[in-house]
Amino acid sequence: MGGTIRFLLNDTEISLTEAGSRDTLLDFLRLNRRLTGTKEGCAEGDCGACTVLVGRLHHGRLHYEPINACIRFLASCHGCHVVTVEHLRGPQGLHPVQAAMVEHHGSQCGFCTPGFVMALYGLWMQNPRPDMLAVETALQGNLCRCTGYEPIVKAAFAASQAGGQNFDALTVERDRVTAWLADLPRQRVTVSRGDDRAILPADAADLAQVLAENPKATIVAGATDVGLWVTKFLRDISPAVFIGHLQDLKHIQITPGQISIGAGVTYSEFEPFILQHFPEALDYWRRIGGWQVRNAGTIGGNVANGSPIGETPPLLIALGATMTLCSAAGTRDIAVEDFFIDYGKQDRRPGEFVQAIHVPLRGDARIAAYKVSKRHHADITASAAAFHIETDGATITDARVAFGGMAATPKRAANAEAALRGQPFSAETFEAAAHAVANDFTPLSDWRASAEYRQTLAANFFRRFWLEQSGQDHRLRRVE
Repeated sequence: MGGTIRFLLNDTEISLTEAGSRDTLLDFLRLNRRLTGTKEGCAEGDCGACTVLVGRLHHGRLHYEPINACIRFLASCHGCHVVTVEHLRGPQGLHPVQAAMVEHHGSQCGFCTPGFVMALYGLWMQNPRPDMLAVETALQGNLCRCTGYEPIVKAAFAASQAGGQNFDALTVERDRVTAWLADLPRQRVTVSRGDDRAILPADAADLAQVLAENPKATIVAGATDVGLWVTKFLRDISPAVFIGHLQDLKHIQITPGQISIGAGVTYSEFEPFILQHFPEALDYWRRIGGWQVRNAGTIGGNVANGSPIGETPPLLIALGATMTLCSAAGTRDIAVEDFFIDYGKQDRRPGEFVQAIHVPLRGDARIAAYKVSKRHHADITASAAAFHIETDGATITDARVAFGGMAATPKRAANAEAALRGQPFSAETFEAAAHAVANDFTPLSDWRASAEYRQTLAANFFRRFWLEQSGQDHRLRRVE
């Protein structure tokens, strides 16, 4: 076991023997290292002013992604390469992304600019020739309140024309950084500040042992929600067990009839599989937070958190997914829909963690997923629905419809499903289901939506599904 957090920060090796579970990367950068290009805007992962790149070995390959430093805990940076805006450079000083922002007047007050630069830098590294959709997707998690987005988008395309990755610092340093990260020993790391402890298990087996020793520990994967527990509610999360680095929780395996997803797989890592196997849900998937959130947040963490407005449970439930829970005592499998017992209560025993999620691949079922929120991107769900409808051509043989934001837990619409099964695949059938769903939920009113609005949405989701599936010429969703 070790007691030192080690990572690379730009071109400097960092070793920390003292750190608390609640220490954030943003505070370390600004207060300890005086790297003040990284800004604090919202402290909740919404505005992108704190965007940095984090590189990690993924199955032996070094991969960089933009993340929010404000909700990234310092302990979770162990074994990473953290890159801030100060590390960018080009042949004449400015990096092509920075030079394009200058040329196209992409900055006004400048507060948000470093975050935009780092998001565009991440795009520039991954996609040298982006289209408009790729640029918009890369900028989902960045907010600007004075410049407007048009000059920033122009800068993105101008940077792509500049090329020049042969001089880019992360390209030139890639072999050295890869070797340094690969040489780090794979062992449990525990650091603390007083009674405040952070633990990084060596692997999934060690995680089970850590949780057996600390059954009340807070498990932290991407911290896209736990980060707010600290920055907004000042909650004590010690001892915190960080699992985002565990490679044996990042597998994606496809077998006949099923795809198994390790609990540590991020939304971004799974997006290509959504495109391949569930393309109808791709727009829904890309609306989970902003790009930085999808790069950090995990599917297993979203399920384990148990939020009634989490985006992945409705889709997983509609698809009939199951999950594997693991502890030092062994493993057990349950349906994802059975995991949610009540608000804030899940079927996870002391010492257990979500190990994997298994999604059936079922033939020619009709699938859809919808989300309504106040902002189109990077916003919390007001109401969401996922459909999985099987037919024999003219008749509905099975229906699974799950909702988020309508009850204390993600939940299936049993009455609406009953109104669909065995009935003709017709407008009249889906209209009947739209009326029946009123008996499935008694939603609350809050600042996101009123109960009446949520009930109206629930009914309209059925009408929308029918119109889209019937082949009628209605433009019901944004055309990319």
